[in-house]
Amino acid sequence: MPDDTILVTGGAGFIGGAFVRQWIGEEQGRLVNLDALTYAGNLDSLVSVVDHARYEFVHGDICDGELVAELLRDRKPRAIVHFAAESHVDRSIDGPAAFIQTNVVGTCTLLDAALKYWRELATDSRERFRFLHVSTDEVYGSLGATGAFSETTRYSPNSPYAASKASSDHFVRAYHHTFHLPTLITNCSNNYGPYQFPEKLIPLIVLNALEGKPLPVYGDGMQVRDWLYVDDHCRALRTVLSRGTLGETYNIGGNCERPNIEIVRTICSILNRLRPDLPHAPCENLIKYVQDRPGHDRRYAIDASKIKRELGWEPRQNLATGLEATVRWYLDNSTWVERITTGKYARERLGLAVK
Repeated sequence: MPDDTILVTGGAGFIGGAFVRQWIGEEQGRLVNLDALTYAGNLDSLVSVVDHARYEFVHGDICDGELVAELLRDRKPRAIVHFAAESHVDRSIDGPAAFIQTNVVGTCTLLDAALKYWRELATDSRERFRFLHVSTDEVYGSLGATGAFSETTRYSPNSPYAASKASSDHFVRAYHHTFHLPTLITNCSNNYGPYQFPEKLIPLIVLNALEGKPLPVYGDGMQVRDWLYVDDHCRALRTVLSRGTLGETYNIGGNCERPNIEIVRTICSILNRLRPDLPHAPCENLIKYVQDRPGHDRRYAIDASKIKRELGWEPRQNLATGLEATVRWYLDNSTWVERITTGKYARERLGLAVK
């Protein structure tokens, strides 16, 4: 049987790390993790697999074409699962260039190396090979009060981050239709869960609330997002990788649409119950409405009926249980939190577009 190795890019990030841990825990093949360890890459999130015989970490950048080609030649993966990306909208407003470099140039570099590698494979290995590109629902733009994004929704990105991911999606699609590279694309809704970098809404609110700091809510807080528990997302990705139709896109959502302010208040309620000893309780008193993000999309919603209908996937975690598990994880893992927040990011406000 051909080697069952897969190459994961960005496996030290939030979603990539969850995928790595799940893969090593539930699959049989080897996994090579290529990550540049930028600010959000954190090897502390992978301590449970670091010494596993089927896991290998390689410190490197997807923009390094020679390194990628060498890894493909030497490790001979039967699939590439591509997570590596700059991923925070606020940071893309402050500095779009890094998003173009990683998300567009990096993806193209990876695609080019993958194409050359795939063309040189034996027939059976060539037929088995897959390139899975992990993307976001933000490429579709913003919704009104009704409706949901489907796989055929017109792209209309509204932030530099979304534009860079839309561009990378198009390149993946183009490599399939022009060169017949066996690609798959997934577009997911907002992920949450353990090990998430604290610039994102849910961990930021949890950690600020614990410390009695203001809980910033952009604008009126009524921006609606569909929330997807990260382990559910990773199960979906494994399903698409094993059974998805080549050249297709699959939307992955959590069926959990909520306004941001409701998420914040729910976290406060959980913390009030789990940590009634906090001197600044109730935590709702810490909520502070702040200037909205420039160009802030009003509503996202995912129609995930295709992946359910064709591949049989649907989320297992609802928002109540998922948020409870997430808050408890941050309460129980203060060492991880301390190590990740003693770097350059101190939970300051980003993305005000002030130069």
